[in-house]
Amino acid sequence: MNYGLVPIGWVQSALTVLDDSPNQREGAPRAWIRFDEQVAEGAKDLRPGDEIVVLTWLHRSRRDELSTHPQNDMSQPLTGVFSTCSPNRPNPIGLHRARIVARAGLRIEVDALEAIDGTPVVDVKPAIG
Repeated sequence: MNYGLVPIGWVQSALTVLDDSPNQREGAPRAWIRFDEQVAEGAKDLRPGDEIVVLTWLHRSRRDELSTHPQNDMSQPLTGVFSTCSPNRPNPIGLHRARIVARAGLRIEVDALEAIDGTPVVDVKPAIG
């Protein structure tokens, strides 16, 4: 079986240095998501004001880390990555809740996204709840 992921777009952000990226949404800048032309039909109904969940492939994250100190706080005990939001994990999938603030062709601007410039986007879904 093949479990390959195909990017549907890419993040365009002022964040270019991995260490400058905030751990969570708080402090994250606005960013653009540029969709690939092949998925234009799937993105056609995204509108400013929509709350969405963006799934990214954190391509620069370590894939061999199974435990971490939460928030890189060494006073916290080592914790299994599946109980944390660490980007370092066997399958480095990023989960980002955002609100669309603008649209320009195949690009949407979101209010806050902690992913760095060039991060592959693997899916966008409506936020529920």
